[in-house]
Amino acid sequence: MLSPVLTSKAEEFAVLGYGEVKMEDIWTFLTKKKWRKPKEGIRIYELVSDVLSMKVGEFMNFATVEAFKSPDWFSELDSEELQELLVPKDK
Repeated sequence: MLSPVLTSKAEEFAVLGYGEVKMEDIWTFLTKKKWRKPKEGIRIYELVSDVLSMKVGEFMNFATVEAFKSPDWFSELDSEELQELLVPKDK
């Protein structure tokens, strides 16, 4: 039911110069942050209002924190392997 408003918000972010923000990312923000504590008997117009009133800064702060929570891809490498990856190869 909220697809049109999520699409609209994603397009708004693109117009404001924030690149391609996916509807799924906006939905994740809403469910993990804004609607973390669900209210009983909430109406659809309240959900639409939450999406439309969402600020770019709120979303970007959330996305940044989530990015820092992502796994460390280099944690399994020892220092020798990491150094080998960083040294440029001769042509």
